[in-house]
Amino acid sequence: MGLPEASFVSVPARLRAAAAAFPDRMAVCDERSSLTYCQLREATGAAADKLSRAGVLQGDVVAICAFNSVSYVIAYLGAVGMGAVVAPLPQSATADSLARMIGDCAARIVLVDEGAGSMLANCELPAPLASLTDIADPAGVLPEGQMFEWAEIASSDRFNIIYSSGTTGTPKGIVQSHAMREAHVQLGEACGYYPGCVTLLSTPLYSNTTLISLLPTLALGGTAILMRKFGAEAFLTLAEEQRVTHAMLVPIQYQRLMASEGFDTHDLSSFREKFCTSAPFPPELKRAILKRWPGGLTEYYGMTEGGGLCILRAHAHPDKLHTVGRPAPGTDMRIIDEEGVELAAGEVGEIVGISENFMLGYHNRPGATEEAIWTAPDGSRFMRTGDIGKFDEDGFLTLMDRKKDVIISGGFNIYPSDLEEVLRAHPHVDDAAVVGIPSARWGETPVAFIVGPRASSAEVLEYANQRVGKSQRLADLRIVDQLPRSQIGKILKRELRASYEEDSA
Repeated sequence: MGLPEASFVSVPARLRAAAAAFPDRMAVCDERSSLTYCQLREATGAAADKLSRAGVLQGDVVAICAFNSVSYVIAYLGAVGMGAVVAPLPQSATADSLARMIGDCAARIVLVDEGAGSMLANCELPAPLASLTDIADPAGVLPEGQMFEWAEIASSDRFNIIYSSGTTGTPKGIVQSHAMREAHVQLGEACGYYPGCVTLLSTPLYSNTTLISLLPTLALGGTAILMRKFGAEAFLTLAEEQRVTHAMLVPIQYQRLMASEGFDTHDLSSFREKFCTSAPFPPELKRAILKRWPGGLTEYYGMTEGGGLCILRAHAHPDKLHTVGRPAPGTDMRIIDEEGVELAAGEVGEIVGISENFMLGYHNRPGATEEAIWTAPDGSRFMRTGDIGKFDEDGFLTLMDRKKDVIISGGFNIYPSDLEEVLRAHPHVDDAAVVGIPSARWGETPVAFIVGPRASSAEVLEYANQRVGKSQRLADLRIVDQLPRSQIGKILKRELRASYEEDSA
């Protein structure tokens, strides 16, 4: 995949060009420190030099487990600039899970902040720990007169290994190339990032969601503002103070922002573009954002693995808010049935996609990589998304559900998203999730979990069952304080199933 080598420009090369063009412009900041592009170039060079002295070679893996910070960005860019491969790990994972990921990616060194360092200090790890701030000091510079010799990077070289969120099982290491990251920069430029833009980042840096916003911002000469942890009021205050133009948020963050009592008191007129990805984005939430929040709203639908991408410019298509848009230029997306036969527009099946923007594979899992591929009759290899959907007559894609979440009850397919939409329409329901629970009579039966302090479970259950088909009726409904989610907002339905089965045992 990727551009011809002669025309390929790596992200590290773009960053060096930005430093030459905008040396005194603010590049990145957090609540403790800030760096101009000139300072960022110096600090990344110093970090790369320290990693090299620690034994890291081109092609080696550098794992990072930490909260968002300027030091994190320095370490990330320093590592990829020297030709190493970054494995950003979720600080929310257990120590055992982190140890398995570190072993799987064969990290040469693990950079940690104080929290992750204390958690991993007593674990048996296959790689040494090092302090993130010792390696990536925001004030770091090379000795006078010394220049770090940056690596020659090919488009097919590995950029990073991102571990999947694990919402449907054990996380897999997704290997992305430098060409794939350059494609993300080009996508960002096409969708509105520009030199001088100001991007507020509030999702974790181990997530592809964050990187597809951070990298275009810096590669194109913008300013990246990092939040250690998202909070609605803190986000709104920063956005107003810093005259933010761009933000990438997941649906649950948009939901919390729009519900914030202080939302309409903040001046958000500086916004040019807002982006969303990673989880289902309810149409009524999109509608509220378009009405109350200045600037465009763009939804991306795709996978960290790449393959296919749909884009919905919500402000340009207010009649298509129930969809995730149309395939991006250069992307071919199709719908197939259980036997792998392609379906026509309007028919429901699994979504598959192909484009130049494709992962190199799952790390150390060639079998899993092949299982994720659908081969078309002409031999083209498409990525299976595991999502169920359909295209309308205008070529817009509507998502139905994750394939693994579809409930088969009495021989009928039940799409949880249909039931969740009905539940969210109830005035006392703030959020909802529906899962399939084993049933001796039906095979599976749908059970709902709702967030709604003022709701009555019996009243909401009756409300929903009066509005769905007979085969879709909910067998039970539980009120919970909150739905379990990953750090990027995906509902962990396996935890809901497990909790229900445990309570019912």
